[in-house]
Amino acid sequence: MAEVLSQREIDELLNAFISGEVSIDDIQEQAQEKKISVYDFRRPKKFAKDQLRTLQIIHENMARLLGSYFSGVLRVYSHIELISVEPQTYGEFINSLPNPVIMGIIGFKPLKGSIILEVSTNVMYAIIDRMLGGIGSSPEKVTSFTEIEIALIERILKQILQVMNNSWSNVVDADFRLEQIETNAQFAQLASPNETIAIITLEVHIGDVEGIMNICIPYLVIEPIITQLSSKYWFSENYAGDNKEKYSNIIAAQIENTQLEVKVVLGETEISVRDLLDLQVGDVITLRKKVDEDISVYVGDMEKFHGVVGVKDRNLAVQITSLCERGN
Repeated sequence: MAEVLSQREIDELLNAFISGEVSIDDIQEQAQEKKISVYDFRRPKKFAKDQLRTLQIIHENMARLLGSYFSGVLRVYSHIELISVEPQTYGEFINSLPNPVIMGIIGFKPLKGSIILEVSTNVMYAIIDRMLGGIGSSPEKVTSFTEIEIALIERILKQILQVMNNSWSNVVDADFRLEQIETNAQFAQLASPNETIAIITLEVHIGDVEGIMNICIPYLVIEPIITQLSSKYWFSENYAGDNKEKYSNIIAAQIENTQLEVKVVLGETEISVRDLLDLQVGDVITLRKKVDEDISVYVGDMEKFHGVVGVKDRNLAVQITSLCERGN
């Protein structure tokens, strides 16, 4: 933006013209001079569009895998969606983070250097609450973390890194390792403030809790494999087929380990509020189900099977006799 001159500076400039100290030719020559900066095309310092597109594909797969993983482990609906992949400077990223923050410093083996995995505090507390048997709630405000919370956060971050390893495996045989956890972003000096980084932002839903997960990848860290992020490499025909099959197997394995609630309904009926208030010990409630009629078996909230009640190893049990037509 051009600098605005004061009246005094304008008067001094006019006097210089009149006295001959400054000529119009001198000013025109200075205006035509261009600032030239050195740029090495063999070692670019920013991400190309196709490289950002490849990072987007990698982390779209990661989002799907991680959502399936948390749904199975936490036994609550979990959804993770990629929001954006954008280049930034490291200083812009660090200055945008709250305090305190949950930030994992991640070693990116076999490459040199580290990346950052940052998770919203409300999302992390929701995961911790579910792990400990809660409903998945999170506090309104967080000022610090206890040693027990840090230990649980470390465990969760390591689980996320296992999914990241799978997501990156077709680009590089990645081995992401948690090096340390930082709760103050200003202490994480992984790069200079002006260094170019890629910021991968994911929106995370754990039950009713919503938050953000950020992955910060400095350009200098992945520079040795930057050619492998080209669209030509990523979309090769053989690779695409292998990639689809591999991720299908991973997702299938995650689904197979998902814990589901199975419940049996012996029967149902309707009574008035008056009758409900009059109920006493020993009263008999007649159900709309005959003694020799099959009972309903539910998976989650969906009726899937019919069965009969019995005993096995001194425990109540249900033997499946048929599938529900709508449960096929």
